[in-house]
Amino acid sequence: MTARKSRKARRIVVKVGSSSLTRGGLLLTRKVGDLVRQISALMDSGHEVVLVSSGAIALGNAELGWSGEDRSLREKQAAAAVGQIGLSELYRRHFARRKRRIGQVLLTRAGLTDRERFLNARHTFLELIRIGVVPVVNENDTVATEEILFGDNDNLSATIVSLIDADLLVILTDVDGLFESPPTESQPAPRLIDEIAKITPAVRRSAGRSESATGRGGMITKLEAAQVASRSGADTVICNGGTRDILLRVASGERIGTQIQAGERMASRKHWLAFTTRSTGELVIDDGAHSALGRRGRSLLAAGVREVRGKFGVGDAVTCVDREGNAIARGLVGYNSIDLGRIAGLPTPKAKRVLGYWNGDEIIHRDDLVLLET
Repeated sequence: MTARKSRKARRIVVKVGSSSLTRGGLLLTRKVGDLVRQISALMDSGHEVVLVSSGAIALGNAELGWSGEDRSLREKQAAAAVGQIGLSELYRRHFARRKRRIGQVLLTRAGLTDRERFLNARHTFLELIRIGVVPVVNENDTVATEEILFGDNDNLSATIVSLIDADLLVILTDVDGLFESPPTESQPAPRLIDEIAKITPAVRRSAGRSESATGRGGMITKLEAAQVASRSGADTVICNGGTRDILLRVASGERIGTQIQAGERMASRKHWLAFTTRSTGELVIDDGAHSALGRRGRSLLAAGVREVRGKFGVGDAVTCVDREGNAIARGLVGYNSIDLGRIAGLPTPKAKRVLGYWNGDEIIHRDDLVLLET
């Protein structure tokens, strides 16, 4: 059986979930030590590694004597604040034993939706990598409310792949990979899917929900992360973090776990628009505008806008949808929602007269727009 392309990956993002680091809500230090051993070995052999690690809330719960179940949002934030200190110190000690330093990086999606801050974060990561420091990344759960309720480190790790132009994303979990159907205790294990060329609806149906008390994701979020990484030109391997030397085996090209192949790489700015920015509103566009954006690569003009939804300002990200609500494109808008509502559907000369000022003919310039349709 041929080896995978992962053996050629130089820059690797490793995401380890709570389910791989905890048992009964308690962080297992020996698992942390083994993970550090493998990352250090990869770096010794010339790889560059960024670690995205969960575990702060689980560790904080243990420090505070709390169970991980039925906690309020504020309690989860407090647990994250307590646990993040211990998690970083644990990694610092283990890496120090192998003569390596770490740098703690706490991120939220909101902190990366601004392009300038996104690029600043990129420069920080690349400098840490250049000087041989291991970036240890986590969501800033102490202040990020939406991330605790809906977010996960799977998608954060995919954003890091785009941020640093990584070659490979390895997602360590508590299962061997993606099965043809969700495993159940009463039935024999389904067949493990070895390789996925493209994430289709059928592939998504193979994913089941997470049953971890400490994890926030599930197999579906791992597929979403793999899809984002794929558009960055990176392969993804989903595998069991409890398997002996799993990182070393993946990096050597061994066919273990499930690999999702890299797709056609998006330009960094387009990828940021598609997957990192948060849409603040919607523009319902007509068929003519749909065709102009999708087939002819044109900018969006006021005449093609049929309805404005939401409240947004100049430069905010908005999603273009068709009459049925299907997302077509996302871009940075040149007019605020109030003014755009006044000129929606109007030809350019009339729109200019209505507003009395003009920021340009393009509602969204094609350079600030990315198609979401495949």
